[in-house]
Amino acid sequence: MKLTVLGCWAPYPRVSGACSGYLLQENNRNLLLDAGNGVLSRLLQHIDIQELDAVLLSHLHPDHLMDIYALRHAIEAAIREGRMDKPIPLYLPNGPAEDFDRITGFTNAFVINVIDRLPEPREVHVAGCRVKFVPAKHNLPAYSMLLEGSKRFVYSGDTAYQEELIKLAAGADLFLCEASGLDSDMNYLQENHLTARQAGELARAAGAKRLVITHFYPEYVLSLLQRQAAEGFGRQVELAREGATLEV
Repeated sequence: MKLTVLGCWAPYPRVSGACSGYLLQENNRNLLLDAGNGVLSRLLQHIDIQELDAVLLSHLHPDHLMDIYALRHAIEAAIREGRMDKPIPLYLPNGPAEDFDRITGFTNAFVINVIDRLPEPREVHVAGCRVKFVPAKHNLPAYSMLLEGSKRFVYSGDTAYQEELIKLAAGADLFLCEASGLDSDMNYLQENHLTARQAGELARAAGAKRLVITHFYPEYVLSLLQRQAAEGFGRQVELAREGATLEV
């Protein structure tokens, strides 16, 4: 199992960067986790559209979904031109309504699966992976995800600190966790996001084997976020780097 970072910035990218997007691959299967601004062009550096097995959106904020609209056109064109023979499964939350209604109208490109409507405990098999969705603590419907194949990979999505995420990330081989701010941002971020230190503390409480932080405010010095996350984790923390491929 391997993870390629396509984009890591929020809520807007650095120059020539991209917002949230990650390619998870195992056994020639390809899953796209989130599709923020700039992600599609980076995805195409690694796979062709017809090699994509499914897309999972953690939530419907622009920095996690904007390139779903470009991806829709690419899939529809591939089907029309005979390069693909069917739509791609898309998993997403049920709101906000305006974005949900627009995306779920793209039925020529996607087979729609609404996460909120999955029976508890919201576990499905997607392209050879067992996927479990857990509601995140955010200001709109959002989910953290466990993807389990030969390894356990957990993606926090956007969330504040919560016990359910600790349970989900228990023993994760790789925990990809948002680290949206510094210690000084605690009050501003509370109830919606994690500071870097909280990401580290959460990973330590979960017993995660490896922590990679992401979802960076582009004006910050990343080494400072990394240091605060490492202090919370109690050991080395890695930064998500665009274009980097990590073995899970």
